[in-house]
Amino acid sequence: MRDTIARMGAKADGAVRAPEFWHDSRFPQLESRRSCRRNSCYRPHTHERFAIGLIDEGSSVFVGRSGAPVPLGVGDVVLIPAGHVHSCNPVEGEWTYQMMLIEPQWLRTHVWSGRSGFESAIQVYRAGDARRVFDDANSALFARPSGLEEFTVLLRRAFDALGGAEVQHAEAVGATFLGDSLRPVLEVLAEQPDDPRLDDLAAAAGMDRYQLIRAVKKATGLTPIAWRNNARVIRARAMLRGGEPIASVAHALGFADQSHLHRVFRAHVASTPGEYIR
Repeated sequence: MRDTIARMGAKADGAVRAPEFWHDSRFPQLESRRSCRRNSCYRPHTHERFAIGLIDEGSSVFVGRSGAPVPLGVGDVVLIPAGHVHSCNPVEGEWTYQMMLIEPQWLRTHVWSGRSGFESAIQVYRAGDARRVFDDANSALFARPSGLEEFTVLLRRAFDALGGAEVQHAEAVGATFLGDSLRPVLEVLAEQPDDPRLDDLAAAAGMDRYQLIRAVKKATGLTPIAWRNNARVIRARAMLRGGEPIASVAHALGFADQSHLHRVFRAHVASTPGEYIR
């Protein structure tokens, strides 16, 4: 069994506390984190899982694909469907938050029970009781559970409680149309270890490089290079959770070296690969 929790503690310089991650090989359908930040730390990125964010202390600004900044404060809950671009960074002072990442199909089967609407938009709630139950659910994970029964019950209760919570912001996500010509380009960007030439990808898609850049940005919310780095970080996280050494992950995903992986990973996860698996 691989059960990883990296504890938050004060850093020597007092700037931030180290992030605290939870992932367990018995429950590959979910992971979680608790973090404290002071400086801007996240580039626009996506998750392959449904994200539930909780604001514990401080204030931050959330930006989705629309580009409109949304202020977040203590007690807010943010729901982000899988695959949708966003970033969230502190305004000033310490910003303490939690985020659970859960496979959408597992949520549909075990938590939502046929209810719809949670995947149709990025939503920000001033959640009250619901936020406290989400917090209890995340605490149940960090308590090293033998199973997911308590977590599942609490998560159902939290989503039920959202029915009476006030929606502060909603941003429709909709289905992204990639088209037959663009989908292979995105697969190459995500999966090819060697850096592809944009001119070659554009020619294969029947475009010039500038048309390709605009098309990828329209389809994904990210430029081709940003999409490539985001996809590689998602794969890196899965490989690290599976026990792959950092050096092997860097090599397999086409990073120049461990330092290159470290820089890109930190820009997307706000932690190093070593902190992620500690």
